[in-house]
Amino acid sequence: MMLEGKVAIVTGAGRGLGREEALELARHGARVVVNDLGVSADGSGRAEEPGHEVVEEIRKNGGEAVAHFGDVADWNDAQALIARAVDEFGDLNILVNNAGFCRDRMIFNMDEEDFDSVVRVHLKGHFCTMRFATAYWRERAKASGGSVYGRLISTSSEAFIFGSAGQPNYAAAKAGIVAMTMGAAQALYKYGVLANVIMPRARTAMTDQGITGEMFAKPEDGFDTFSPENVAPLVGYLASPAAERVSGYVLLVFGKTVAVIDRPGVGDSFENEAKWTVDDLSAKLGAYFEQREPVADGFSVPPV
Repeated sequence: MMLEGKVAIVTGAGRGLGREEALELARHGARVVVNDLGVSADGSGRAEEPGHEVVEEIRKNGGEAVAHFGDVADWNDAQALIARAVDEFGDLNILVNNAGFCRDRMIFNMDEEDFDSVVRVHLKGHFCTMRFATAYWRERAKASGGSVYGRLISTSSEAFIFGSAGQPNYAAAKAGIVAMTMGAAQALYKYGVLANVIMPRARTAMTDQGITGEMFAKPEDGFDTFSPENVAPLVGYLASPAAERVSGYVLLVFGKTVAVIDRPGVGDSFENEAKWTVDDLSAKLGAYFEQREPVADGFSVPPV
């Protein structure tokens, strides 16, 4: 019961990854606010049943949980979500941002709504809840003159590394989530708040379609590498006191693997004796790139 007495919010917790994460946190003693709109994989429709079902499962197993059906990308709903945790359980210690959906198109086929809606739910949805949770933690820390127990866990994707040609909206949002969370990690560490990003490979309603659906297909027998259950323990660890030295990191997780993603670094560098001209650049960079091929797979990061 390493999270006994702690209060957690998990967004998008009605199904898939969020459901498993909420159950994992509750299993370790956390009281959980289960946030979910109950939308489909493309963001359409709404249903409260999935959220209620997760709450009931937690209670059935002896835990405490309540449901919240607000839109995480709505300023007022996000503020109300943080208030729900504090009003119901007296505090907030853990925020797991997971909610999202996909509308995949090639960039030359994508319309404005496809782009705006996906960036809104993923990037703005992370921002709105983070904004009010971090303000709460900062105010508590300043009032006490010390630090608080705060854990911020964001959900990104390898799509931002590899470019994901059919997901210009999703990949861009996931890149923004990493940058925003790294900034939060720096700003909040002095208050006792730790912030990290996970990048799961998992079979969910959002990934169970097209090429990703084939990649993450459930095996007929043997170990299910892409089950969302394999991701939840990492969330439990990052939310726990055991991860007190982990902040500002991006971690890939799937199956039996957890990999720490290195920060981008500066590659080969070129200097000129005078101010650069196009001719100088052509001479120096031209020779360099003649030995290389155009990158067709994001940053050419080797698979784990």
